[in-house]
Amino acid sequence: MVDTVGELGGRPEPWWNQGTHLNSESATSLHPQPVDPIPADTARVARVSFPKGNPHMRIRDELGVFYQDEAFAALFAVRGQPAESPWRPALTLVLRYPENLSDRQAADAVQGRIDWKYALPLELTDPGFDASVLSEFHGRLVAGGAEQTLLDTMRARFKERGLLSARGRQRTDSTHVLAAIRTLSRLECVGEALRHALNSLAVAAPDRLAPHLDPAWAER
Repeated sequence: MVDTVGELGGRPEPWWNQGTHLNSESATSLHPQPVDPIPADTARVARVSFPKGNPHMRIRDELGVFYQDEAFAALFAVRGQPAESPWRPALTLVLRYPENLSDRQAADAVQGRIDWKYALPLELTDPGFDASVLSEFHGRLVAGGAEQTLLDTMRARFKERGLLSARGRQRTDSTHVLAAIRTLSRLECVGEALRHALNSLAVAAPDRLAPHLDPAWAER
C-alpha cells in the first residue's frame, strides 16, 4: 500500500522499497536530514567493548560526519515518496570495503557489531537493514554516475584533517580503487545469480542437477 497524499502519516516509506521504480509514479524524493549524534547507550557499550577504540570507531571520532544527504540529492526524483537518508548506506559501503564483505555480510555487521553501530550511528536495539538496501543504493550510484562521490567526499575530509598532501598519488590511485569496487560488485552479482539459479534448479529438477554435484559440497 502506498500513501500517495500523506493520509497515513508516520515514518516515510524507506527509499530502498521504492528504488527499483525510479522512472515510475513511486519514485522517491529526498528531504535531507541531519546526521544523528551517537546514542548514549551505544557510545557507553562501545567504549567498554573497545577501550582503545578501533578503526570503525575512529572514523567517527577523528573524521566526524563526512557524508551528508545533500551529496546524493541528484540520485532522487524531485517529487515522490519521501526517501530515507542515503548517507548511512553510503558509509556502510565504505566500512565493508577493508574487510571485503558482501552486501549480506555488511548488513549482518550493521545489525550485530557494536563498532558499526557506533560509526553509523545506531541504537543498540536497531535491527539495521536488509542487504538489498546496499545493492539498491549501489545501483543508484552507478545509474547516476555518482560512484566518485564516495571517494571524493572522503578525500576532501582527509585533506581537511591534513591526512593527504597536495599533488600526491591519491587521485591516480583512486581510479584503481573504483575499478576494484566495480569488479567486486559485478562478481558478487554473478555469484548471487548463479546461486539462485542452482537453488531453483535443485527444486525444479533435482535429478538433472545431482550428477554434477560434488558430495563434499554438502558438508560445507
